[in-house]
Amino acid sequence: MIVGIGMDLIELGRIQSLVERHPKIVRRILTITEQNQYKKLNESRQIEFLSGRFAAKEAYAKAAGTGIGSELSFQDIEVVKDPLGKPYIKIDRPGIVHLSITHSRDYAAAQVMIESTES
Repeated sequence: MIVGIGMDLIELGRIQSLVERHPKIVRRILTITEQNQYKKLNESRQIEFLSGRFAAKEAYAKAAGTGIGSELSFQDIEVVKDPLGKPYIKIDRPGIVHLSITHSRDYAAAQVMIESTES
């Protein structure tokens, strides 16, 4: 049974401006593992990567019904890839999580669906 659906859309330019004004935002949004991946990318790919992770984490928080705040932080949600490159969310919370991330020249978007593990 589906217990939550979340979607987020973010402008790459908004994330670029945020990083320029507050470089520490990268550490707030990305886990250590994600930061290591981020550092290996060129600047334009870094913004796509950060924007996609931001959108995925926001979409998860919406699907979970908590938002980002006292119950759930960006650091609680990690986006990793399976051996074929498919992104998924690694989190210590119940449920099966489905994730899709997409980018265009100007935007990054993510959709999350959380299913109950009980039948």
